[in-house]
Amino acid sequence: MKKIYYYLLGIVLLVPFGLITQNPAWGEWDESFYEQKLGFIPKGIENAKGVGAIFGDYQTTFFGDVGSYYFSALVGMATVFSIFYLLKRFVVEK
Repeated sequence: MKKIYYYLLGIVLLVPFGLITQNPAWGEWDESFYEQKLGFIPKGIENAKGVGAIFGDYQTTFFGDVGSYYFSALVGMATVFSIFYLLKRFVVEK
């Protein structure tokens, strides 16, 4: 289990590298990207225009750029771990 924590720590430490690239992260493309690459905008993406992110562009009002990236990473990891913990607790153990 300790190994997993070291890998997660390494991933969290790499988080700010997203600030120094001009390219978007995988899956964070806007509609023009799909239009250019595919020639159309998929219906699911077109219908999701009104869906907003909790931390849009990984920004918060109480942290700077790097702090917001770290905070977003920690919230994301906590969310994923919580989901798997609940699945294990309620599905696997029953």
